[in-house]
Amino acid sequence: MEHIRNIVASEFDEVNDLIVAQLESDVALVENIGHYIVEAGGKRLRPLLVLLSAGCCQYQGQDHIRLAAVVEFIHTATLLHDDVVDLSTLRRGRPTANAKWGNAPSILVGDFLYSRAFQLLVAIGDMDIMANLSETTNTIAAGEVLQLSRVGDITTTEEQYLDVIQRKTAILFASACRGAAQLASMGTSDTKRFDDFGLSLGMAFQLIDDVLDYEGDAEEMGKNVGDDLREGKPTLPLIYTLAEGDAYSRKLVQHAINERSTEHQDEILSIVSNNGSLDYARNIAGSYAQQARDALSHLPENSYRDALAELVNIATIRRR
Repeated sequence: MEHIRNIVASEFDEVNDLIVAQLESDVALVENIGHYIVEAGGKRLRPLLVLLSAGCCQYQGQDHIRLAAVVEFIHTATLLHDDVVDLSTLRRGRPTANAKWGNAPSILVGDFLYSRAFQLLVAIGDMDIMANLSETTNTIAAGEVLQLSRVGDITTTEEQYLDVIQRKTAILFASACRGAAQLASMGTSDTKRFDDFGLSLGMAFQLIDDVLDYEGDAEEMGKNVGDDLREGKPTLPLIYTLAEGDAYSRKLVQHAINERSTEHQDEILSIVSNNGSLDYARNIAGSYAQQARDALSHLPENSYRDALAELVNIATIRRR
């Protein structure tokens, strides 16, 4: 990741500076919470996608800096809201904003970040990009509601699960890449390839994220292992176990999802680690990763494209 960031190092610094500047508010709590979650770090993967995609398109302007900040603000707002909905207490190795300040301030500051993102979009002044991000934000919100409606639902299918992660996660990856192509006035076919690349990368990324919820290390990941189980989320490892596991395994998983219970967490973690479900999910992620590579193969060949390809590799082999 350090090598990839170095390709757009100066632009990355500009994005970070803009993010900090845009957190300015005459309401102290807004600044406190905003800085707390933004400065917690994270991969900054989504704004990085904007910068690399813009470079791949040989974009010569400065609006990609604003667009990268927009994407990061939208992502950060979803994190603030997600942590409230999921009752999460740990993110990026620190207490979540809702654990530190409470639910109401976290939700309202999330709203502030959404509105700040759209102020930046107005400054860019491109209606196609505004339509892109507006539709994306609406899709993410609908995906959040859809996921919430499936909590505790043991009948959730693999297809329904993939639909949720496309709406919640992958769509913003796609929007970041597509937006950069729109800034560079790329043709319709190339813009779609950037969109396809981002969507496939986002799917692979979230699938691996859900695998790591069962085999990762809390200290390395910066969040609690087994959070999805505690929240009653039927992610792919659990869906696979419900479909392919023995009667005892299915009974344990059904109880955990229905009751949002961690009573048998260690046993379930052991089951999914040994019944092939994690390998199955990794294989599905690998299929999406290949789709991302296929989309890239038709785009301009340069160091930025190489970096995007390397991001695909990192997303699918990471262990945290």
